[in-house]
Amino acid sequence: MIDTDLSGRVALVTGSSRGVGRELLLAAAERGASVAVHYNTSDDAAREVAAEAAERGAPETTVVRGDVTDPDAVDGLFDAVEADLGAVDVLVNNVGNFAPVHWEEMGAERWQDVFATNVHATYLCSRRALPAMREQSYGRIVNIGYASSEKGLIDPKNAPYFMAKAGVLMFTRMLAADTQDDGITVNAVSPYVVENSDEFPEDLPRGRPASFEDIVQAVMFFLDDDSDYVSGENIEVDGGWLPEDV
Repeated sequence: MIDTDLSGRVALVTGSSRGVGRELLLAAAERGASVAVHYNTSDDAAREVAAEAAERGAPETTVVRGDVTDPDAVDGLFDAVEADLGAVDVLVNNVGNFAPVHWEEMGAERWQDVFATNVHATYLCSRRALPAMREQSYGRIVNIGYASSEKGLIDPKNAPYFMAKAGVLMFTRMLAADTQDDGITVNAVSPYVVENSDEFPEDLPRGRPASFEDIVQAVMFFLDDDSDYVSGENIEVDGGWLPEDV
């Protein structure tokens, strides 16, 4: 297990009331970070996560609500975190809706939602976090991608999701280059099927989905102080999966 020390850091994980986001936030709490639990609709679940984070060692916790596709809401939730905990040192852009529907059948609103929650939200939260990170010459941003999306993955039933996640990885590398002299690293972790997925393909690599801990370990590598020369990279947590159509 990577023994990353986040003592004295403030961590914000978007969409951390459940699933992967919850596990990443609790992992940050266990490593000494003060944590902000973000949610949009799951208030009770978010407060339960905050209570558990405190039990696991977080010095301070707060719960913030906001639609991360809305610029004003993003400003508001960051303002709330800064007021309660201080500037965000660690940002994990975890929010990203998935729409397993043929592109001709999903409708324009759902199509736009996939891009908004994956690409636009990552852009808005990163942009809002950067001024404080630059001022203190320290920052860690980790974006959640999807395995093989940068290899030209094609699937009519998941088209906007794969396109959006490819965009997230392009944004990750651009932002890494733009912050290389600021003490900030920007990286991505891209899982395939995760243990909380609704469906599991029959041909999963290594006979199982990615566990939450698999993803936590990859993210913690990027957050570790010894990884401060690693930026603009992407770790695929997929067991070696390579789809037939790439």
